[in-house]
Amino acid sequence: MDLFEYQARDVFEKHGVPVLRGIVATTPEEAEAAARELLPADGGVVVVKAQVKTGGRGKAGGVKIARSAEEARERATEILGMDIKGHTVHRVMIAEGAAIAEEYYFSVLLDRSERRYLAMCSVEGGMEIEQLAVERPEALARVAVDPLVGIDEAKAREIVETAGFAEELRQPVADVIRTLWTVFTAEDATLVEVNPLVRTEDGSIVALDGKVTLDDNASEVRHPEHAELEDAQATDPLEAKAKAHGLNYVKLDGEVGIIGNGAGLVMSTLDVVAYAGEAHGGVKPANFLDIGGGANAQVMADGLDVILHDPQVKSVFVNVFGGITACDEVAKGIVGALEILGDEATKPLVVRLDGNNVELGRKILADANHPLVTLAETMDGGADKAAELANA
Repeated sequence: MDLFEYQARDVFEKHGVPVLRGIVATTPEEAEAAARELLPADGGVVVVKAQVKTGGRGKAGGVKIARSAEEARERATEILGMDIKGHTVHRVMIAEGAAIAEEYYFSVLLDRSERRYLAMCSVEGGMEIEQLAVERPEALARVAVDPLVGIDEAKAREIVETAGFAEELRQPVADVIRTLWTVFTAEDATLVEVNPLVRTEDGSIVALDGKVTLDDNASEVRHPEHAELEDAQATDPLEAKAKAHGLNYVKLDGEVGIIGNGAGLVMSTLDVVAYAGEAHGGVKPANFLDIGGGANAQVMADGLDVILHDPQVKSVFVNVFGGITACDEVAKGIVGALEILGDEATKPLVVRLDGNNVELGRKILADANHPLVTLAETMDGGADKAAELANA
């Protein structure tokens, strides 16, 4: 789960990372009130920042300076409702202004390919890190982090030295990096990023903008409080419905709904359907849905319920290899789901079963003789038929 900037700021503050004050507003009136609270009596500025889970806010006009509470209201009026790379702005953060002397970059992330963590740091912050990595890769230090050791004092010093910080800055920056590592481990994150990490004119090191990605696998057991951080307004209702049923579901942009058992089989099914769709008007997979290795009839019914209520779906391809999940259970789930949905089920289903109890599963579907169900002998044949039906 990606956090909004204001949520990352709050998490940083919780663990002692130096941050500036910020107040979230959902209306121009709230923005004005927040600015009155944050603006110093002797003048100064606040920053009105769009809260969306994407980069490039500044370039899109989603970050503006305000020198008065009234101006903050005007800037919030301009930003709220904006579309930034497909993300609608529903809230802004009014943040204290800072007298910035220098900008840096720091992140720590899960490096899956190397089965360890990776710290990245640069004395050149404020710009898109992807651009810096391409144009001047030597300016971005990459330091491997042993998961069993983490970022201790020695590793933090290695990071700042490799990044090229001046000697007088190494200890204060290293101290902040160690605190950010505490955020990473304590919150079970897969990414903690600060861009920019700044030195203010009075010499303070401050995390000015943060990005945090939390590991969903840790949420239910280790961090039930993370549920409060979810953005229900931005969550796709189908994905929310699937999550409520405990389904591994990701919505895509195609027309052929996909159900399979096992992530590898589902991924292969996506590829086969995409390939078959090239011959049928360019139709594509509409989702990833893995019912798992031990799914029963109810799980299959829940999965069909989600997919058949997706208005983009024109046909469904159920591709199951019976192992722990027996084919007769899958067939019962399909028949049961169609009975439950009744007249709401109007989209054709292509079903390919193989493996454990395959003959019984096919017999259950044949006996049901539902007009929406077509049996396929092979994976390629089923994908082709599903693509054809989606394009019809």
